[in-house]
Amino acid sequence: MVAVFNKDLLSWYLLTLKVNELAAETSHQVQNSNGNSEAPIAATEVPIVTKPVPDWVIAIRDKINQAENEEDTAAWGKLCIYRIPEGLRNNEVKAYIPQTVSLGPYHHGDERLRNMEPHKWRAVHHVLKRTDKEIEVYLDAMKELEERPRSSYEGPISLTSSEFIEMMVVDGCFILELFRGAALGFTDLGYSRSDPVFAMRGVMHSIQRDMIMLENQIPLFVLDNLNSIQMNNADRTGDVSRLALYFFDPLIPSDEPLLMKKGRKPKIEPDAIFDPLTDQGGPHCLDVFRRNLLAASEGAKPAPRIWISRWSQSNRVVDKRTDLQCHRAKRRRNQVRKKKN
Repeated sequence: MVAVFNKDLLSWYLLTLKVNELAAETSHQVQNSNGNSEAPIAATEVPIVTKPVPDWVIAIRDKINQAENEEDTAAWGKLCIYRIPEGLRNNEVKAYIPQTVSLGPYHHGDERLRNMEPHKWRAVHHVLKRTDKEIEVYLDAMKELEERPRSSYEGPISLTSSEFIEMMVVDGCFILELFRGAALGFTDLGYSRSDPVFAMRGVMHSIQRDMIMLENQIPLFVLDNLNSIQMNNADRTGDVSRLALYFFDPLIPSDEPLLMKKGRKPKIEPDAIFDPLTDQGGPHCLDVFRRNLLAASEGAKPAPRIWISRWSQSNRVVDKRTDLQCHRAKRRRNQVRKKKN
């Protein structure tokens, strides 16, 4: 006899033999019932018995298939607006979470930032009134681009198609109004001098700070598209980045304005203002700001501003007083030692 080392294998073997015996008996009975039939009846096909696949193996196969579907290099190439890594979220929250206005889907609908939503719609109203265009023009343009801006953000976006398109149009028009108002004057755009938002005072500094946060960005090509509609020109690439440079100029850590002299309004022409993204394009306004900083760091260092000189002078005065106090203390210690000796 053959020693059997696998109980399961023996069970499957005996079961197969039993099935074959039953099939043979059935075939023999059919042949006897037909008597002298000349055409032989084909033997009944023996069913193939397969071993069932465990559930955990099926789950692993599903994960592999999902990974294969997600392995799309084209989709990764479109991603440009990321979320802050979890390892950095335990630090200063205000460094990456907007405190005044939400732009884009990551913080859309945040209760803390809802106070700015009516002002966004005011910006849309001014844009439509000034350009004499219907809102459908902007919505249709964004609907054609919906897939591209969606793929610019990391992770799935829970907004529906209509909600996402509305957000792109409203947030984009709001950003363009801020850029254009800072460069040309908000009163020239139809806003009141005492406007609580659209004025270079009040909460404007907080808005500027929120607009250079990574999770609070709108793709630059969306802004270019909306700007082209407003300007009745099919190709206005570069205008938005130039306006962004002027808008973020107060945040540049430099001793001299990088864009223009004080008291002069900027020209929105391709050769009027330094633009690091005119030729190569860019993902969003934060990247415009970053490239501008890199370009400024490579240039000549300007003379310090007056307020920095005053601050430095006061520091020198404090340093002299400290040195004088140390000198007096040292002289007193020497006098005490001489008396002891």
